[in-house]
Amino acid sequence: MPTSTFTDLCHINVKGGDGGAGCMSFRREAFVPKGGPDGGDGGNGGSVVLECDPQLSSLIDYRYKHHFRATRGTHGQGARKHGKDGEDLVLRVPMGTVVRELDPATMQPVFDLADLTQPGERVVVAPGGQGGRGNIHFVTSVRRAPAFAEKGEPAVDHWIELEMKLMADAALVGMPSVGKSSLIAHLSAARPKIADYPFTTLVPNLGVVRAKSGESFVVADVPGLIEGASEGRGLGHEFLRHIERTALIMHVVDVTGGYEGRDPVEDYDTINAELAAYASELAERPQIVVANKVDMPDTEDAVQALRERAEADGRPFFAVSAVTGEGLDQLVSLTASEVTRLRAELAQAEPTEDHSAHYERQRQRRDRTINIERDHTGAWRVSGAALERMVVQTDWENDEAVLYLQHRFDRIGLDDKLAKHGARPGDTVRILGFEFTYEGDVDDDYSELEEAMLLLDDSEGEEDE
Repeated sequence: MPTSTFTDLCHINVKGGDGGAGCMSFRREAFVPKGGPDGGDGGNGGSVVLECDPQLSSLIDYRYKHHFRATRGTHGQGARKHGKDGEDLVLRVPMGTVVRELDPATMQPVFDLADLTQPGERVVVAPGGQGGRGNIHFVTSVRRAPAFAEKGEPAVDHWIELEMKLMADAALVGMPSVGKSSLIAHLSAARPKIADYPFTTLVPNLGVVRAKSGESFVVADVPGLIEGASEGRGLGHEFLRHIERTALIMHVVDVTGGYEGRDPVEDYDTINAELAAYASELAERPQIVVANKVDMPDTEDAVQALRERAEADGRPFFAVSAVTGEGLDQLVSLTASEVTRLRAELAQAEPTEDHSAHYERQRQRRDRTINIERDHTGAWRVSGAALERMVVQTDWENDEAVLYLQHRFDRIGLDDKLAKHGARPGDTVRILGFEFTYEGDVDDDYSELEEAMLLLDDSEGEEDE
């Protein structure tokens, strides 16, 4: 796989479309003096959606273009004419793509959004803004002519990380220049760069291997690892990630010791230690030990020592030559049957399913979360997507709209939540760029506004939302 077309980690900026504003309108026509409100809703903005596409093999589409925007919704109009929704923007990614939210300040991953492993799986990474509701939604028995509507919600603009982890059945791992590329070239139709110096392979290569029995499996040639790879030495982290998804590890050891005259058994122990240090479950992953370059002279003692160590660890051992083909048929046959067995176990333990609905429920759960903390000035900062949506959709120039916002705060129990965090009457509460004063429990001396609030509470069941 050429280096110019392989990309396995990238950061992109995504933004859904803004929601359209709701309309504040009243029916006006001949012989209908009191037609009532008829403002239509604004359209919802389009969302940015990632979709898993098995035809893709890299993230190359996002290597040079980093900003993606969905279209906005249009505004509502009178006569109950609702605005048009914006169109979703669907970005296709290869199977095995992990999606993470990035901290805007540090650009470091904060939490996982999805792990797309099945064809057609989807996750919304930038939901479109909700369209504002027209004034037809705010009619109650005591509020017959609401003179306000909601603004459209601005969509969130943020950065995400896409990381592709190869989805191979087996991974060829080992020190640099142990012959992994030669093996995959001999076993499959893959044609990686092959040379007699270390670090020839800089990107993973995939090949399909077919056994004489008719069974086939996908093998990945992962670039060589070195001691300290689990701590990021060399390109350790970038290469180790591709081993995580493989069902079987084919551990290739150069029995000649390479240019440095290394001890093959020490190489074997070093790579296993790095796998365990990077992810403890890799130490328990099924492994086949492959002694390569047995066609070279004076390798018998090294082969025997490595065989004894592998058998002591309970791992199958094969002595092969990628040049002459010695031992490769037996290696392919056992690997194919082992992969078939592991696939069956995995299918039985974890039935394949589309997690798109699960990712959407997770997003909605995060959306409803309300976070309260005290800043250095002593003010209470309140955040949460759903709560902030209420604020940004409020027309602050309209007293009725502000009154309705306070009513919505009461319905979600915001005052109670602030009280549980220790808020006291008179404290400042900040949501986005707006400041409120926390009043706490009210006494019998109600203001005119508070009386209106209570009246709204009593009639809430009659609202058309």
